[in-house]
Amino acid sequence: MQVGIVGKPNVGKSTFFSAATMAPAEIADYPFTTIAPNRGVAYVRTECPCKSLGVKCDPHNSPCVDGVRLVPIEMLDVAGLVPDAWQGKGLGNRFLDDLRQADALINVIDVSGGTDPEGVPGKPGTHDPVQEVEFLRNEIVQWVNEILSNGFPKMARTAKMTGAKPEDVLRDRLVGLNLNDARIKASIAAADPPPDPTKWDADVLMRIAIKVREHGKPMVVAMNKADVAPPGNLERVSAVADMAFPVMAEAELALKKAAEAGLVRYRAGDATFEIIDESKMTQGQKNALGYIAKNMEKHGGTGVQRCLERAVFGLLDLIAVFPVEDENKYTDGQGRVLPDAFLVPRGSTAKDLAYKVHTELGDKFIRAVNARTKRTVGADHVLEDGDVIRIVADR
Repeated sequence: MQVGIVGKPNVGKSTFFSAATMAPAEIADYPFTTIAPNRGVAYVRTECPCKSLGVKCDPHNSPCVDGVRLVPIEMLDVAGLVPDAWQGKGLGNRFLDDLRQADALINVIDVSGGTDPEGVPGKPGTHDPVQEVEFLRNEIVQWVNEILSNGFPKMARTAKMTGAKPEDVLRDRLVGLNLNDARIKASIAAADPPPDPTKWDADVLMRIAIKVREHGKPMVVAMNKADVAPPGNLERVSAVADMAFPVMAEAELALKKAAEAGLVRYRAGDATFEIIDESKMTQGQKNALGYIAKNMEKHGGTGVQRCLERAVFGLLDLIAVFPVEDENKYTDGQGRVLPDAFLVPRGSTAKDLAYKVHTELGDKFIRAVNARTKRTVGADHVLEDGDVIRIVADR
């Protein structure tokens, strides 16, 4: 799965990306620093079954730290978006094409109001951060609407003659946007268009585009630079956003670098950190850490990990499951205990998991075994968060 980092230039997108992934990204005070998209891997936390099962795990695709499994997700940091990007302004066409495969978006904004609509930095409080949320949503909606509208009448007439369902019409229109049938059907249900696609006028198509954005590219707002936000800005943005959290991306990046240098104890998502040895620090470093600690207490942490996990577990409603080949020892074919963690949509079945692991495993699925209960379950068995499952397939 892939999470896209979006927003206008110079609001801290690349800093957020670097803080989340610890991957290098060019960071500077001018628009369009990011030209080619940066790609990296971040991790979301979930409980590892090792403690409840009383075993020592041997992870393969996802590290385990004190019973907390770190499941990898791909992150994409794209070029900054400016108003009317959907019409090609700035790097708009490249930006939108880069986002086609994203499952969810994190909209990084400058909640301090210190960046103008074109991405030029200024003083906090000189711009309205609410507009950043509204314009980003509008750009994506306009992009989707353009995809829907281009040549739609001809396709609608064909669909009517062939008796195609509304979801078939949308699927053909939106191919390439990484939307599964569930998201397409949810968008249609929410938009409630006429059954006859030839009756879908401009207003209906725009209504569908809005719902496709909501269901197909759900968004968390990362209210970056929360530590210097004027009073009331966080509350006003939270009131218009679907889901928003205060964020201090620079603080997260600084803490991770300090932890790597052995100066502090800190893990992504912690609400606090611990200084290991003040004698190794300069006065400037001590002052900076004191400032970070004060603001972490105020906001409950840096917010970076919270945004990631709310996107994955909240917006996308994914759960973690653990496939094994031996339901008694919880091992794979190499003898590794609880080797892999997979993220799947809530409501997924045992057969869905089989296909997730390998196409051939899904094609030859016979049954599954719940390793916790040792019960045999069928293809339609609905998985629960933290399930350990053995897939039995025809050889």
